[in-house]
Amino acid sequence: MTLKLVLDTKAIASLDLTIAKNQLNPLLEQNIVDYEQQLQFVIDFPRGDDDPRELSEIPEIRLWFVRLDTVYPWLPFLLDWKAGELARYGAMLVPHQFNRSEGIIFNPEALEIFVMNKIFILSDWLKEQEIPERSRLNSMAQLFGYELDDAFFDMI
Repeated sequence: MTLKLVLDTKAIASLDLTIAKNQLNPLLEQNIVDYEQQLQFVIDFPRGDDDPRELSEIPEIRLWFVRLDTVYPWLPFLLDWKAGELARYGAMLVPHQFNRSEGIIFNPEALEIFVMNKIFILSDWLKEQEIPERSRLNSMAQLFGYELDDAFFDMI
């Protein structure tokens, strides 16, 4: 069951998280595992025909996602990774360049900090939810090009 969170210009302009809260908070009352990797964003942000920017290059949208991430730092658990939502989410939060032939090219140091931050947050959150975390976190790290050693997990 795919969940779609429709984000409009008004919510973006006012940094309003109401639509996200209305959809995400009830999931916390249920078995959250049922919604793992099911969330997709539909971003309705009109641009002119002469605006070549990707959505992750628009400061207003990025700021909305920064705000969202402070309230739901565990959100990558819900994002539909197969549909590219985790990579797009990362692009909203990590400095990058967009190359038409190669796609998103993240700032390497910023990406490493982002990935490790999410690993620490999700590790604790998944443990609180009593959800096995190692394979999930390894998969997330691999999506961004990182390998995590079992010794690392023993430390945290």
